[in-house]
Amino acid sequence: MPKPRLPAFDPADVPESNATSYPEKFRAANSKRWNRRLGDHAGLGNFGVNLTRIVPGGQSSARHAHSRQDEFIWVVSGEVVLETNEGRQILQAGMCAGFPAGCGNAHRVVNESTTDATLLVVGDRTPFDEIDYPDIDNRAKAGTDGKYVYTRKDGTPH
Repeated sequence: MPKPRLPAFDPADVPESNATSYPEKFRAANSKRWNRRLGDHAGLGNFGVNLTRIVPGGQSSARHAHSRQDEFIWVVSGEVVLETNEGRQILQAGMCAGFPAGCGNAHRVVNESTTDATLLVVGDRTPFDEIDYPDIDNRAKAGTDGKYVYTRKDGTPH
């Protein structure tokens, strides 16, 4: 019989991955960010929690806005630049930002410093979410299973 898992754990015990479901031509831009999927590790189903490490020159994702899902970012360590529809803002450790579902404020975080930065990123998993990427020819739609299907903005497959 397997040993019961306690609810508390060390985030360092959760493997880091820089995998992305983005279409191939957009993946390289995200290769300098690493996620520890803490929510998945804890068995959470209603929302995701990621500890994201962005190395110098990396980005969290392409600039994007969710139609149905809220997203919250807290800078745990380091310094990053938050890019939104309003422009650029430097965020230091302890600062945070939130993006309500449907607000249309496309955002991403980039690390222009010389040291790694760590973010705690929390987002819900509302089905049928759509993601707009205003700076690249990409759009995503989630089905009932929560998995995203990516297309060009005109709806054709990548």
